[in-house]
Amino acid sequence: MRTTVTIDADTELLLKQEVRQTGQSFKQVLNRAIRKSLSKGEKKDVKVEPLFTAPFPADLMAGSMNRLADELDDKDTLRELGA
Repeated sequence: MRTTVTIDADTELLLKQEVRQTGQSFKQVLNRAIRKSLSKGEKKDVKVEPLFTAPFPADLMAGSMNRLADELDDKDTLRELGA
């Protein structure tokens, strides 16, 4: 799931510090922190399975997914306006 959240400055510093220490991505560190916090000490095995079996298109790998989403939204808007 992709979403936008506003993170307090002190929380951002903690997350970035963990990113530097672990070498993991910001997304990985954030997800791990949320899981740990919400599991309340319970150990749960989480099995993650890919949604798609096909490889990600190579021509999109270097691009920005946000930019691609914006372009698709722009095309939809223009189509709806009859442009």
